Amino acid sequence: QVQLVESGGGLVQTGGSLRLSCAASGIIFRFYAMGWHRQAPGKQRESVASITRGGSTNYADSVKGRFTVSRDNAKNTVYLQMNSLKPEDTAVYYCNAHSNLYNDDYWGQGTQVTVSS
Repeated sequence: QVQLVESGGGLVQTGGSLRLSCAASGIIFRFYAMGWHRQAPGKQRESVASITRGGSTNYADSVKGRFTVSRDNAKNTVYLQMNSLKPEDTAVYYCNAHSNLYNDDYWGQGTQVTVSS
């Protein structure tokens, strides 16, 4: 059974920081590209950051320079360090695991991030 479990969300003031974690089980983690997505109320889900099997990263323009995605294959965990948070970063953040090799795509249950002004 595949599970992606996010943690680390919460309420923070503008300018603050949070670190999200996503622990994966049931997959061969190192074979999966990992991503963070978010969905704000009334908006479509959008990609925030991603990291390939080899460690290459990609970011949405809105978070470049503020967010950092990383992975620890030994711990089957992907992280999202979020600094200089803004109210517009408020959303439910979802972890995603994707494999072209296995043609698989999995999602976590999401964790709420709320940034107060």
